[in-house]
Amino acid sequence: MSIPTPSKKILLGITGGIAAYKAAELVRLLVKQNMDVQAVMTASACQFITPLTLQALSGKPVLTDLWDNAGNGMSHISLARDADAIVIAPASANFITKLVHGAADDLLSTLCLARGKCPLFVAPAMNVEMWQNPATQRNVAQLAQDGIAVLGPVSGDQACGEVGLGRMLEPEALLEELETSFQPKILQGKNVMVTAGATFEAIDPVRGITNLSSGKMGYAVARAAQEMGATVTLVSAACLDAPRGVNVISVVSAQNMLDTVMAHIAKQDIFIGVAAVSDYRMTNPKPQKIKKDGNALSLELVQNTDILATVANLPKPPFCVGFAAESENLLKYAEQKRRQKNLPLLAANLVQYGFGGDENTLILLDEEGSHPLPTANKLTLARQLLQHIASLLGK
Repeated sequence: MSIPTPSKKILLGITGGIAAYKAAELVRLLVKQNMDVQAVMTASACQFITPLTLQALSGKPVLTDLWDNAGNGMSHISLARDADAIVIAPASANFITKLVHGAADDLLSTLCLARGKCPLFVAPAMNVEMWQNPATQRNVAQLAQDGIAVLGPVSGDQACGEVGLGRMLEPEALLEELETSFQPKILQGKNVMVTAGATFEAIDPVRGITNLSSGKMGYAVARAAQEMGATVTLVSAACLDAPRGVNVISVVSAQNMLDTVMAHIAKQDIFIGVAAVSDYRMTNPKPQKIKKDGNALSLELVQNTDILATVANLPKPPFCVGFAAESENLLKYAEQKRRQKNLPLLAANLVQYGFGGDENTLILLDEEGSHPLPTANKLTLARQLLQHIASLLGK
């Protein structure tokens, strides 16, 4: 079972616009992440999606009326004070104007004005011409100046038939932005490099040597580091969607990965080698496809350079973290690997856990001993790993 993230109270505001239908999926995702969601809708929003839909998904009555009696008749105060974050998605051009000018003519605008120190996130959604209008651009600039986070919009097809900027961020992206905001910025100012995925060593143009690593753990580590304020470079041999805000450099072979790592390593403060790098490569890959001839096939292999050991033994190495997947004697072999490669920290797991799945079980090994992390989703484990790294660095 995954370990749920600590419950956060989210006040989700929905304003008028066709993108209001996406609020239903956003509520579902937030609840799935163990967040407590209170939806507040404007009168215009109720023309696009019913309060009953959001009530069914959130498990709470949806609030729409400024004169509601909740909170001793001051729901605009009690709601704002009780929330860990306020998210307006979608935020129409009209509602953005209200925020800029401090209007308070309905429940949602009033509680935003009364929010105090509660962070406010705005996800604009409107026609491309409305978004590009100088008035809207002035208003959005003012929101940023006022400390309100503007998430999006993105470019794409719009309900009106036009194409361009103005589409609301998808619910998954909004959830990621919100989760990022809740992470401690303990790696602010640090440069972090992560390797991920399974390298591929060509035998001929259509065959190669690889392994079962999905790259998911490396991508989770890269995302967690970015969430915590680091500038992240991900050297990837996997085909996964890039984490937001992470610089991804794609590679194929172990030599590609080594060359890329060494070209950028001088600027890194932390190096985390999560990739399952091939130990061997073909001495002479064949230029054409090998044809079957009924005889046994022999392949001559040469050992690849150990990327992690190479980085760890530089004259001035970054803080190096390794990963080790073992099929038996996990602690013995993992600790041997940590010491042989001169690593301050190594994360170990048995191969029956983690490959391809969304969950994993890790044991962190450092000079103080072993630190088991219970089975959890890979992002949760990545966050715990980065917190442990920060503690070893004295952050």
